[in-house]
Formats: sequence, structure tokens, C-alpha cells
Amino acid sequence: MTIVRILFLSFLGSAVLTGCKNNPSSTVSTKEKPQFAVYNFEELEPLLNRDDNAIHIVNFWATWCKPCIEELPVFQEIHDTDKNIEVLLVSLDFPDKVDEQLKPFIRKQHLKPPVVLLDDPHENVWIPKVDSTWSGAIPATLIYNKEKRLFYERSFTRETLSKELEKFTKH
Repeated sequence: MTIVRILFLSFLGSAVLTGCKNNPSSTVSTKEKPQFAVYNFEELEPLLNRDDNAIHIVNFWATWCKPCIEELPVFQEIHDTDKNIEVLLVSLDFPDKVDEQLKPFIRKQHLKPPVVLLDDPHENVWIPKVDSTWSGAIPATLIYNKEKRLFYERSFTRETLSKELEKFTKH
């Protein structure tokens, strides 16, 4: 009877953990903000391929990446000033560091663009699906709309990002 109970509890715990990880509506949060979704790549992929009238900026970053941190204010400014551009910040932070690093960082920086945590250990599979030229280095940014898709494996300043965004707004 004890073995059956242990197996049942193990199964239940495994099912709960798997359900949380694979459910795109699951979120990581505390009593205070920030609250964000945790995705595997399959769940994130539709956000990299929206077919609407917006310009999308998807920035891959982490709290331990200095160039990533330095460029975040640029994405924050775009998010705050241009309502025709949708910004999504995809954190590649380690899932076991969410409470001690990611949440406090988001709070301290007052990040307003949506943040999602990509928790998918199969980077050799999903990195080339984001862009075939991506080595996996961060910061990395995907900018796309219905007509155009450009990928950048580098950091941005306000000026360099504005210049790239002009490619999406000039006809």
C-alpha cells in the first residue's frame, strides 16, 4: 500500500509540474507584480509569426547579459511611445533563478512590455526555428510584420533601432 501511495504521489507531482510548464496560460508570479507566462518553444512560436497589421519586436535577453540589460530601455521607450509596434521580451534566464533574479529585475526596472520566460532545454532545435542564422548568442532581436522579417544578433541603441524600424514603415 505504501508503494502504491508513493507512486501515486510521484505521478501526481509530475503531472502538476508538467501541466504548469507546458500550459501557456500558466504564469510565474508572486503576490506583487511581475507576472509573466512560461512557455516552451512550441507555445512561443505563434508569437513569432503573427499575421496582423502590427510591427513586432521580439527581443531575446537575460538578466545575466550586460548588453541585453543596456538595450532594454530602448525597447521600453518604443513600447511606451509607439502603439503601432508590439514589443515582447523573451527572457532566457534560468528557470531556477526566476525568484531571485528575474522577478526582482523586472520590478526594479519597471518593465512594461510583456515578458515571457522561455523554458525549453532543446535550444539546438528551436534556435534555428527563430532564425537559421542565429548562433544562439544574446541579445538577439526579431523584427517582423506581414511583409518583412529581419533578425539581428546584436544589441541596439535608440538610433540603430529607429533606423531598422524605418525599413518596416517606409513603402
